[in-house]
Amino acid sequence: MDIIFDIGKVLIDFDFEEFVKRYVGADKADCVTNAMWGNPDWIELDRGVLPVEEVLQKFIAQAPDCEWEIRRVFSQLGNIPDLRPTTIPMIEELKRRGHRVFYLSNFFEFLMHAAPEALRFTWYMDGGIFSCNEKLVKPDPAIYELLCERYGISKENAVFIDDSPKNVIGAENVGIRAILYKNQSPDELFSQIGI
Repeated sequence: MDIIFDIGKVLIDFDFEEFVKRYVGADKADCVTNAMWGNPDWIELDRGVLPVEEVLQKFIAQAPDCEWEIRRVFSQLGNIPDLRPTTIPMIEELKRRGHRVFYLSNFFEFLMHAAPEALRFTWYMDGGIFSCNEKLVKPDPAIYELLCERYGISKENAVFIDDSPKNVIGAENVGIRAILYKNQSPDELFSQIGI
């Protein structure tokens, strides 16, 4: 069986809200979080089509009084991702059991370069797709199809794990069984997968 994982909040911790509180203080944290993380334009970072400065301007337009804080938070995004201690052992166990393991993530280039240590688990996997490299984002059916085509993944013999309900539905819509990730332990996930 082929196991496909989302990355953020599944294989790595990514607590944007807590990070913002530490960097800008409680008085502006909600404003900055809503202007950035709560902004539908965040997905444009993951799509990798618009220049970073253009996306930053969209964030700033939501909270002009917080420009300095928005820019500061963005410059420090590499400090948010943290590799979960269970991730690499889980991947190794899946591979030991004979499964191929892939990643499919909405992820943007700046963060890939700013936090390479958090992505160390990718070395243990059989491949995957970062959205910014393909100019596609989940839940667009094309990104799931591309992953399957590129790696010879049979949809009938694959399972996709993501913390976003819309991305789980996206996988199911193209014929891939999917599991909504809710901080299950590796053993709980293995049980849900049926392995």
